Amino acid sequence: MIRALVLNGQASVATLIDNGAAGEECELRGHAQGRIHLFVDVPYGHKVAIKPIAKGDPVIKHGEKIGRATAAIGTGEHVHVHNVESLRGRGDLHKVNSAGADAAR
Repeated sequence: MIRALVLNGQASVATLIDNGAAGEECELRGHAQGRIHLFVDVPYGHKVAIKPIAKGDPVIKHGEKIGRATAAIGTGEHVHVHNVESLRGRGDLHKVNSAGADAAR
């Protein structure tokens, strides 16, 4: 059986420790228990949603926000660059936040 690790109770994703194929059942281990069905192929080391994530919501791995969903992500879907944008190291976000702060003065 495909396995995935959840290392924090607040996580919205798990990390696969086996390759997973669409239609297979995936056993959650760690801070989440149970099983989910994979809707698409998910490679080893990649993330899978363990609960629905709405567009614009934070994606949480190991208790940390690692990005924001750019589309709705259902349980069992692959979570990667095609549906998540990073919030770290983004100079464009800093400029927007700075401009907003300057405009408010």
